[in-house]
Amino acid sequence: MPSARTPREAVTEPTTRRADARRNIETILDAAERCLAADPDASMSDIASEAGLGRVTIYGHFKTRAELIEVVARRVLDDANEVLSEVDLTGNAPVALARLVEASWKVTIRSGSLVIAAEKALPPHVVREAHAGPIEDRVHDFLAGAQRAGTFRTDLSTQWLVATFHATLHAAANEIDAGRLNADEAASVITATLLGAYRQPAAKRPASSSTRRTKPG
Repeated sequence: MPSARTPREAVTEPTTRRADARRNIETILDAAERCLAADPDASMSDIASEAGLGRVTIYGHFKTRAELIEVVARRVLDDANEVLSEVDLTGNAPVALARLVEASWKVTIRSGSLVIAAEKALPPHVVREAHAGPIEDRVHDFLAGAQRAGTFRTDLSTQWLVATFHATLHAAANEIDAGRLNADEAASVITATLLGAYRQPAAKRPASSSTRRTKPG
């Protein structure tokens, strides 16, 4: 016959289980981030091994690999928001853009292949949604301000410029993963690409007199 629990035990046991569950979740997320940063195709078994937990425990908290990747990606983006909030986006817009790209790329490269893992495992709208919030608002407000000042092109919407910003960072991550881009050169390549896309298009000028055809007399 099982021994009766005291009232204190009855209260502390669920609390202990909840604390254990929270610790397990953090352990799983930390392990998943390390594994996916190193290998975008890391399996749940790889993550369980890295976490020192059984696959049953992993699946007890995350029903699918995609669900786990989404939670890890959102956690990384929350950390990125803290870093990017410190970036100075005032003054000369092209110079400020270079600072924003440099900081954004450092965050991206620190998470290694996680970007690739997210793009492989999650639907595009979920990846896009994950970027929504303070990070996207900061990029949007900066680009909109540069458009109002006449520094960046206004024939395209601000939202399209924001989408181009994220797409270019992700493209760089894919190129590095494929071995076609040097990680040390990525920030400058991204900045050059975005400046080329964002600059005001050259105004059409009338042909000069020297280039006009003269009718034979």
